[in-house]
Amino acid sequence: MMFISFEGIDFSGKSTQCQLLQRFLESKGFDVLLLREPGGTKISEKIRDLLLDKENDNMRALTEFLLYSASRAQLVDEVIKPALMKGQAVICDRYADSSTAYQGCARDLGVEMVERINRIATYNISPDLTIFVDIPVVLALERLKNKGKLSDRIEAEGSRFFELVRQGYLQIATRHKSRFKVVDGADDINIVERKIREFVVERFKIK
Repeated sequence: MMFISFEGIDFSGKSTQCQLLQRFLESKGFDVLLLREPGGTKISEKIRDLLLDKENDNMRALTEFLLYSASRAQLVDEVIKPALMKGQAVICDRYADSSTAYQGCARDLGVEMVERINRIATYNISPDLTIFVDIPVVLALERLKNKGKLSDRIEAEGSRFFELVRQGYLQIATRHKSRFKVVDGADDINIVERKIREFVVERFKIK
């Protein structure tokens, strides 16, 4: 089984790295399924729209977390579990660790409660490897500014929120060292890609 998740604050570059890893694994003969969270199913995409809509600025932290969990539960049961059973390699752009960092830490819902519900929502399916693309918040906000269009509800949170998220991820990395691998997202894109490949090749013994 090969299940790899990517994590990071917004504009870390993780989505680009997901695509680059997909190409690399396909070049090695793997059948790769690339997914994103929230999303990946008809129901999950509708939940995504609710979560990211800036008009929903009154959404409570618990509501937000439960919506993410509902989206995740649908994705795991409808797509991820069947794909892994068929022997596909699954790459997921965000997974349960996002809720731990964003809602458990930054929204202050509590890591223990969030991780308990995460286990339920994921049917206790955890990635074999998680890549955390870490960048300074100031760089993320600079990339957001250069984006050239309106940000979504989460992107609009500001520097203090994203620093709390980043620190949450670093705490997760400390607690799950065997699964969580950290790369410096401020490096050149090719250097980041090479480091991620090294993690993947070592973890899955790819020739």
